[in-house]
Amino acid sequence: MNIGRRFFLRTGIALTALAALPRALLAAAWPEKAFSAPAASGALIDLFGSEQTAPSDKISLKAPEIAENGAVVPLKIKTTLENVESISIIVEKNPRPLTATVEILPGTLPEFSCRIKMRETSDVMIAVKTDTGVYTTAKEIKVTIGGCGG
Repeated sequence: MNIGRRFFLRTGIALTALAALPRALLAAAWPEKAFSAPAASGALIDLFGSEQTAPSDKISLKAPEIAENGAVVPLKIKTTLENVESISIIVEKNPRPLTATVEILPGTLPEFSCRIKMRETSDVMIAVKTDTGVYTTAKEIKVTIGGCGG
């Protein structure tokens, strides 16, 4: 079968438009300004519209006291707060403090594990956005130089 040039061009344009659609949809929801903020307070304002948060004991952050390799710091985050909309990780002394934001769908268990990169010893803050406000917990994680453990 001989494929004509016009058919080939129409199919190529259609496939390109279809491939670009998800990227355009995701880019609209991405909080670029918050991820570019040079300070933790700026990231909170850009992400939630305010720096006001309330500490909560219903947020669990499991992380090592000392991270021998700042390039791979494991975290386990869990919360028992109701109606969670998102969970964000903010590393105060990183050049770009907002490390990750995870949107939580209704009916989904607000619990996940991840690995983050830390430049130096710093507080790691977890900010949980619910329908009633933004709640936080924090933990200092020490990053050793050269991985010598001390």
